[in-house]
Amino acid sequence: MDRPALADFLSRRRARLTPADVGLPPGARRRTPGLRREEVAQLAGLSVDYYARIEQRRGPQPSPQLLAALARALRLTEVERDHLFHLAGHEPPREHRGLAHLRPGLLLILDRLHDTPAQVVSDLGDVLAQNPMAAALLGDVSEYAPRERNVVRRWFTSPDSRAKFPPEEHEAMARSHVAALRAIRAARPADRQAAALVDELLAASTEFAGYWERHDVAVRREGRKTVLHPLVGRIELECEVLGVAAHDQLLLVYTARPGSESARRLELLGVVGQQDLTRPEPGARLD
Repeated sequence: MDRPALADFLSRRRARLTPADVGLPPGARRRTPGLRREEVAQLAGLSVDYYARIEQRRGPQPSPQLLAALARALRLTEVERDHLFHLAGHEPPREHRGLAHLRPGLLLILDRLHDTPAQVVSDLGDVLAQNPMAAALLGDVSEYAPRERNVVRRWFTSPDSRAKFPPEEHEAMARSHVAALRAIRAARPADRQAAALVDELLAASTEFAGYWERHDVAVRREGRKTVLHPLVGRIELECEVLGVAAHDQLLLVYTARPGSESARRLELLGVVGQQDLTRPEPGARLD
């Protein structure tokens, strides 16, 4: 691990970004260019103190999961991400699974969708990035450790994750999750992460095991989704599912029919929801 070079690289990449580049408000007058340390920590989902210690050359060796989060927060290219891993003494990820890298252009799209909820998920269900509207609508995944950001795992092991959806839609959503995972597991028999997720859920959830026995297969496609939001109420949405070239990732964009009550509520969420439900104060480290 090259602490001086790692600190210098992070500091210089932080300095080249503006709040607008990452979808943050400009805030008060800045004495120096670039993002503040606390803003990088917020975007990466780790504590300000932990990130500061890395830039001060006195922190512990960052984990691969933390490095992947920093690469996304700083909008690094794949070459820059690999360099970051090397400086921290790790081999860069050679697979997209688990430590999937999001291209800066894709993150820019998320940042520009100010009034439309959008997020990027892996085909295994890991939420990799959200814009503020998606965090306000569906919950901020930065509150969870990386392995807990998988929507399939949370659906079958954390029943409270279903509260934001109407009970009459639960069965269809559960079957959809399992059918998509079944198709991926067959398509990638050597994928250890997919195999581990299936084994974990078979052991943890009799409901999952029951749907798994049906041997239904499907891919994630566009469709309707209803969200029961605690602040603005019931919102009926269209979910567009867009594939990301060369990556096993999906861009999910949620829209409401223009002029509808759901559109009005989504607009209201853009005003009040983000004030209450977006990223919390930087919390525990994620490694």
